[in-house]
Amino acid sequence: MAISAKLVKELREKTGAGMMDCKKALEACDGDLEKSFDWLREKGIAKAAKKADRIAAEGLTAFVIDGNAAAIVEVNSETDFVAKNAEFQEMVATVAKTIVTNQPADMETALKLDVDGKDLETLIAEKSGKIGEKLSFRRFTVLTKADDEVFGSYSHMGGKMSALVKVAQADDVKAKDIAMQVAAINPQYIDRSAIPAEVLDRELNVLKAQALEENAQSAKPKPENIIEKMVQGRLNKNLKEMCLVDQAFIKDGDQTVAQYLGNGKVLEMVRFEVGEGMAKREENFAEEVAAQMAK
Repeated sequence: MAISAKLVKELREKTGAGMMDCKKALEACDGDLEKSFDWLREKGIAKAAKKADRIAAEGLTAFVIDGNAAAIVEVNSETDFVAKNAEFQEMVATVAKTIVTNQPADMETALKLDVDGKDLETLIAEKSGKIGEKLSFRRFTVLTKADDEVFGSYSHMGGKMSALVKVAQADDVKAKDIAMQVAAINPQYIDRSAIPAEVLDRELNVLKAQALEENAQSAKPKPENIIEKMVQGRLNKNLKEMCLVDQAFIKDGDQTVAQYLGNGKVLEMVRFEVGEGMAKREENFAEEVAAQMAK
C-alpha cells in the first residue's frame, strides 16, 4: 500500500526513529501504526516507550562563532543524565555549527538543512532513537556583525545557560564581560529606548496605583507632587534593573555597565537558559533510577 508522509511523520514522533526506517516499518506492516512501532522495537530502532508524550525540558545551550556570524542554540533532552552524555553534547555542537554555517531564517528551514546526507530533523530523530530519550531542537538565534564589531559569549553551568552579544567600539574582553553580565543578571532590554511604550505605561500605572494606595492608608498623607516624585523614583529603579546598560556591573558594582563600556555600545544580546518557560517533569532521583531499571 502507498504510505503517506503524514503516517511516516506520526510514527517518527512516536518512536524517534529515522524517516526511512519509519517508512520501511509501515510498508512491512501495511500501514498499521502499532505493528510498525513493534517492528521498529524488534529491530532495535525504537525504544519501548513512546517519546512524543514525554517532556524534554533538560538539555544544553551552545554557541558557535564563525568569523562575522554567530549562532546560539538550545537542544532539549528528558533528563540531565543525557545532557551530560558525550554523544548528545556532540550532536548539540553539530546543530550549532550547522546553524551558524547556513544561517536559516526559521526553524522549519533549519530542520531541513543537510548534515552529511541527511536533514537535521532526521539526525535528531535518529539520535533520539539511539539514546532512548525524546530530543528536541527548541530554538536558535543567528547574529551577524561588521568587521569593526565584536561578539562576546559566555556559557555557565556546563551549558545550562549561554549568552551571546554583539558590541561596537569595544574589545574582546569587554564583549565577553557583557555576555557574562547578560547571563548572570538576565536584563530584559539593552537600554530604555528598547522598552515598548505599553510596557512603560503598564509599569507606571502599577506604581501609581501602589503609591496612591499607600498614601490613602498613611497617617500622614503626602501631597500630590511628592507622590509623583516617589513614583518616578521607583520607576527609574525598576528600569535600571530591566535595562542592561543601567545595571550595576557584576565585576565592579560601583559603576554601571554603560560606564564600564565607555564609548562601547551593545547592539544585540541573546540569552538562552535550558527549559525556561517549559513545564518540567517532577520526578526525584530514586524514581528516575527505578524507571530506568524497569525498562
